[in-house]
Amino acid sequence: MAEEVELKLALAEDHQGRFLRHPLLKQAIERRVETLDNIYYDTAALSLRRRGIALRLRRKGRDWLQTVKLAGASAAGLSSRPEWEVPYAGNFDFSGVDQSAVRAWLQRPKLLARIVPICETRFRRITWTLAAAPGTVLLTLDRGWIIANGRREAISEVELELAGAPVHAIFAAATQLAQRVALTPSVLSKAERGYRLHLGTPPTPFKAKAVALSAAMPPFEAFRRIALSCLEHLQQNHHGALSSDDPEYIHQMRVATRRLRAALRLFAPVLPQRLAESLRAPLAALMTRLGRARDLDVLLSEIANPVLAALPNEPRLPALASDITNRRYAARGEALALLAAPDYGGTLLAALESLHPTPAPDAALIPLQSFAAERLRRLRRKLRRLAAAVQLEDPPSLHALRIGVKRLRYALEFFAPLAPDATYARALQRLAVAQDTLGQLNDLTNAGALLMDCAGDDPRLREAVTLIGGWHGPRYSRLLADIANERARLIRLRLPRLDAGSAR
Repeated sequence: MAEEVELKLALAEDHQGRFLRHPLLKQAIERRVETLDNIYYDTAALSLRRRGIALRLRRKGRDWLQTVKLAGASAAGLSSRPEWEVPYAGNFDFSGVDQSAVRAWLQRPKLLARIVPICETRFRRITWTLAAAPGTVLLTLDRGWIIANGRREAISEVELELAGAPVHAIFAAATQLAQRVALTPSVLSKAERGYRLHLGTPPTPFKAKAVALSAAMPPFEAFRRIALSCLEHLQQNHHGALSSDDPEYIHQMRVATRRLRAALRLFAPVLPQRLAESLRAPLAALMTRLGRARDLDVLLSEIANPVLAALPNEPRLPALASDITNRRYAARGEALALLAAPDYGGTLLAALESLHPTPAPDAALIPLQSFAAERLRRLRRKLRRLAAAVQLEDPPSLHALRIGVKRLRYALEFFAPLAPDATYARALQRLAVAQDTLGQLNDLTNAGALLMDCAGDDPRLREAVTLIGGWHGPRYSRLLADIANERARLIRLRLPRLDAGSAR
């Protein structure tokens, strides 16, 4: 069995020429070019995929090779997984798979009879061998197509694979490349993309998922897993943000950055200062651009458009909506320019490298259960103080309460695997309701300044702003009344019991 350790990167198609001119390629000690045909197999019910098994035939020249891969450790583009490769002689041969349970499952006659082609790839691969003592790094550029069920997608990928070299050699090479070329960690393999084509699965915005944690693991390791999950959340939405007009992709990227910032704050007592700063600083510019685009999306869709629909004959509203739309497109353009620039990929690579496994600091060696319980109690105390002190006519105090609710909610979501009892679901639901109400209030409060900025000195546009404010007035009052009721519930909020035996 071989252990494949590689970093997959998506290469912007219009940067392929720039990549081929990169000075790093001139340092290669070997270069080879080949055309690869690949066929991926599964059952019609996708039984192999459900078990995390990939089965591929690859033609190299006149020969065919059979490869079996298992789902291994993968995080935001960096993966490590077992694989077995043998010559193919007309029949699948799984005798070389040295994990007995996997081998026995694959060798079942009923399964073998149901295996059929799922998708194909055909691409031209250029491989450069880079010296990286004590071994080498294999750098490949793949350009071609994925084909399934009459559909096809372009392949434009770079991979860096270890060949006896230490892991930091992969990041060193990737960072050099990303200084000139738009490269971003790729979270979908060619096989996974092929399966999506086979199924006809439409692209959809990707939302955060729970992270596997255990009560006994060190908090530093829990942070690593959560932070890597945040980076994957970010990257799962990157292509959609660049290629789709759906604003939800940018919103989810913003959520990913906010969750990472929340994790940095939550785990601050056990994080080395240098690590925290290396992750926090690059987020600032990204959050600013994404936040500006998102604020204008909300201003148009949730503040201005409902009034336009309710007052279709009001002549002052369309001009204001047109100005908001122009600003929205400009803000979106600025966000997309940042996401398409080489600096964005470089930022993600630096973050991914900083999160690669390292010895945990001494302060991070306490069990996660104890750390989580203390941090949740601290956040609840803060939330209770904020809820008790909130003044409904004071937007800053409402904003502070919203931040307190959001931080406790994120912490509960992060520690969800340690909280299996029903109290967890009730607490999370209560916080979600409060955060949504406070978020709507915050949007309405911020809308005033944004709308006045759009109106400028034009008296008709200022009158339109007044109209919008008056139309949303009853809604604002209802939201304030809801928060008046929610405040008492937040003060009484119970924390879930953390399960010391949890191993999820």
